[in-house]
Amino acid sequence: MSLELPEYYFRVKENGAAVFRVDTENRQRRIEMDQIAVLNIRNGEVKPHGDRPLTEQDLTEIRTWMARRSEQLARREVDDLLRTVDHLNLTTQWVQSRATQAQLDEVTDALLLAMHDLRQLLVRKKAERLLKDAD
Repeated sequence: MSLELPEYYFRVKENGAAVFRVDTENRQRRIEMDQIAVLNIRNGEVKPHGDRPLTEQDLTEIRTWMARRSEQLARREVDDLLRTVDHLNLTTQWVQSRATQAQLDEVTDALLLAMHDLRQLLVRKKAERLLKDAD
């Protein structure tokens, strides 16, 4: 573990984070975390916690964290989708080699509808991109 703690701590929440200022410079040498803001990563909103104004340094750190977090979430989203492709391939192999009739009866309709829905959207979006590129 590092001897130096960061000046800010971001407690990740579903849509953003609660932001704390970390303080170790006190008489008891305890770690104190003072909440200074709540942020929403989706809409970029930063709300100061309580009646405390945020400094320029606070805002700079928060905006830097938000940018990094947005990039991280975007990378995860693409990775999740690539894992879905892998999972579809594994599902195909399972259907071909191991699935029982009862298992196929249980999952076939749900899989066919989900794949049909996905295929329709993918084809439409690709057509839109091709038309846009042609213009």
